[in-house]
Amino acid sequence: MSECFLSSTPQLEIQPSGSGQLVRLSGNWGAAALTQRGVWRELKGPMRQAAQLSAATWDLTAAQGFDHVAAQLLWTTWGQKKPHALTTNDTQAAIIERVAQLTVAPKTDGRAHNGVLESLTKLGEMLFAGIGHAMDMLQLVGQLLLDTFKLLRRPLRGPWHDFSGHLYRMGAQALPITALVGFLIGVVIAYLLALQLRQFGAETFIVNILGISLTRELGPLLAAILVAGRSGSAITAQIGVMRVNEELDAMRVMGIPQGFRLVLPRTLALALAMPLISLWTTIAALIGGIWASDVALDISPAYFIQTFPAAVDVANLWLAMAKSVVFGVAIALIGCHWGLAVKPNTESLGSGTTSSVVTSITAVIIIDAIFAIIFRSVGF
Repeated sequence: MSECFLSSTPQLEIQPSGSGQLVRLSGNWGAAALTQRGVWRELKGPMRQAAQLSAATWDLTAAQGFDHVAAQLLWTTWGQKKPHALTTNDTQAAIIERVAQLTVAPKTDGRAHNGVLESLTKLGEMLFAGIGHAMDMLQLVGQLLLDTFKLLRRPLRGPWHDFSGHLYRMGAQALPITALVGFLIGVVIAYLLALQLRQFGAETFIVNILGISLTRELGPLLAAILVAGRSGSAITAQIGVMRVNEELDAMRVMGIPQGFRLVLPRTLALALAMPLISLWTTIAALIGGIWASDVALDISPAYFIQTFPAAVDVANLWLAMAKSVVFGVAIALIGCHWGLAVKPNTESLGSGTTSSVVTSITAVIIIDAIFAIIFRSVGF
């Protein structure tokens, strides 16, 4: 039984001949034999060696059960062209000829593979895509201004029901998570400052450092990042689902303006809610900092509250509120932009939501840096 199995195993032998080398196939070259893992493990080494012979003669007459699978394997090994010399019977020649006619060559773009060129091409594609998104955002901002003027002319016809709903979901429902994160951030910063200030006997300056950093920068920035991840993704997902369900197409057919009904209420709601969330997060962070200062540095809450107005100018608070409004508008517009750009499939919805969150957080950081540079002398 063992000898029968070995006699049916496909074999490939490379033998010297008078005109060069002879590659001789024997045994069973049917699909059942070639698809066995052990057989292919023994065969792929000689196949690779034979493929490197440019002037060899291939003899297939002793190959039994030769079918299209074997022909396709040899055709790929030959580089999709017949070898220098080939000896076959009529059946094998017909099978090889059929495989040669039906094999589709891999498509190429006609360009040589160049790492630098491909990198520049991808960079150019990313640049043009970024310019396209920037143009769409500019158009969205222009439409928002027109819709705002329309609302000011006829305030009673505004989407106030949608506005109140978005204000509740983006503002009121965001208060617990922002308060928790703000409190923990205040505790962490206060403990880290306590370790350093105690070395220099400057414990009282923790009021100045905590007050200015949390009120001017960390409070609004932390609140904006949380809102970007929470509300920005929700805006994109809501509008994206409307695209998938063809509700946006229905609105267009019915003549309902998408900017006035979708973008305007979300932008106004987040522009109003963002300063309040920022103030709420800052207060929670200050409470955490006061508690940690009392535990780590024995600075009483009464002393902290008494010293705070003199240490932190009120201009820092107004600056934080002003840039929080800009944060809210930017997050809402970016969320609406990516939502409207979603294609009617779930994969595009997922990628659009991810891009919305990443873009919103990046935009918030860039806007914060611009405010820090422009108003660097305010509040000091």
